[in-house]
Amino acid sequence: MSSPDPTVRAARNADAPTPQTGRGTEEPAPRPGRRPVIAVTGAATGVGALLTRALAASDEVKRVIAIDERRGDVPEAHWHVLDIRDPAIAEKLHGADVVVHLALDLDLESDDAARTAYNVRGTQTVLTAAAAAGVHRVVLCTSAMVYGALPDNDIPLAEDAELRATADATGVGDLLEIERLAQRAPRAHPGLNCTVVRPAVLVGGTDTALTRYFESPRLLVVAGSRPAWQFCHVEDLVSALEYAALEKVEGELAVGCDGWLDQEEVEELSGIRRMELPSSVALGAAARLHRIGLTPSPAGDLAYTMHPWVVSGSRLHEAGWRPRWSNEEVLAELLEEVAGRHTVAGRRLGRKDATAAGAAGATVALLGTAALVRRARKARRRI
Repeated sequence: MSSPDPTVRAARNADAPTPQTGRGTEEPAPRPGRRPVIAVTGAATGVGALLTRALAASDEVKRVIAIDERRGDVPEAHWHVLDIRDPAIAEKLHGADVVVHLALDLDLESDDAARTAYNVRGTQTVLTAAAAAGVHRVVLCTSAMVYGALPDNDIPLAEDAELRATADATGVGDLLEIERLAQRAPRAHPGLNCTVVRPAVLVGGTDTALTRYFESPRLLVVAGSRPAWQFCHVEDLVSALEYAALEKVEGELAVGCDGWLDQEEVEELSGIRRMELPSSVALGAAARLHRIGLTPSPAGDLAYTMHPWVVSGSRLHEAGWRPRWSNEEVLAELLEEVAGRHTVAGRRLGRKDATAAGAAGATVALLGTAALVRRARKARRRI
C-alpha cells in the first residue's frame, strides 16, 4: 500500500481549528476571583480518578470533593463514599462551585436496562442535588458519538451540529438522554449552568466497541463506506475537563486529536489488513449474533466504523487548549494496549477459539459464526 499523500494530510491539518490571532499555544490567563471548590463523581476509577488527581494538584483549585462508591487513592481530596443516585449526595455537594459528573456505566457487558437506569437516574440526581446545594456549574461528559455516524456528515463537525445519533449503538441512547437533561437543566434549575464535553474515540485504559475493533484479525470495512478515524487520549480528555471545571470554556465542547485518519492510513499504520463485506452481510450478521446473545455489540455500533463523525474542537481551541496527542500516537498506544487480545464481532475469544477462527478463514473469523455458534449449540444441548 502506498504512503498517504502528504498534501492530503496537510489539508486535513489545515481543517483543524487554529488559535485566534495573538493566542499562540500559551495557556489562557487564570480567571479572576477566588479559587473554586470542585466536586468529581466517579472519582475512584478511570477518567474520574485522573481528573481528581489533576485538580488536587492544581494551584487554581481550592479543594476537591471526591464522590464514588469506594474511596480512591487521592488523599488530598475530601472523599464521600455513596451511590450517586442517593439523594443524600446533595449534602455532600454543599460548598462546591462546580461538579464534574463522570460516574457513568458504559461497560459492553452491562445489562442494558440496568445501565440506563444507573446513567440516567444518576445524572438526574446529580443535577438536582447540585442545584439544591447552590452549585452554579455542572460539567457532563458524553461522547462525540451523539452527533451520529452518517454518510453526509461534514468533516469536521462543528460543536453546534445537530445531534443525529439514534439509540442503536451501545450506550448512545443513555448519552442522548444525558444531553437532553443538560439542555433542560437551566430551565428546571435557574442559575445552574451545564457544560457538556464530547470526546472522540477514547483511548487509554478503555474498553469499547470501537477499541475492540482493533483486536480483530481483520479490520471490517463495509463496501461503499467512508470511515474517518479521530481519537482522543484520556490525558487530553482530562485536560479538557479541567478547562471546563475551571470555567475557562463553556457550552458544548468536542474534544479529540487534530485532524483525522482515513481507513487506508489506519490499515498502513496498524499493519492489520482489511476484509470488505457488503453492507447487508455485515449488518445482518452483527444483528443476528447480538440478538442471540453471542456478541455484546449491537449492529448499530458498526455505523461508527463506516461513516465519519470527526469533530472540530473549535471552542476548546479558541480558549487556548491544545491536544498533546496526535491521532497517529493514540493509534499506536491503542495497538500496544490490545496486543495479544482476540476479538471477533465484538466478543473476546480465548486463545483456542481465536486460533480456530483464524484457521477457518477471514470471513468466518470476522462474523464469528464458527467458534461462537459451536459454543452456543453445545450450551443448548446441556440444558
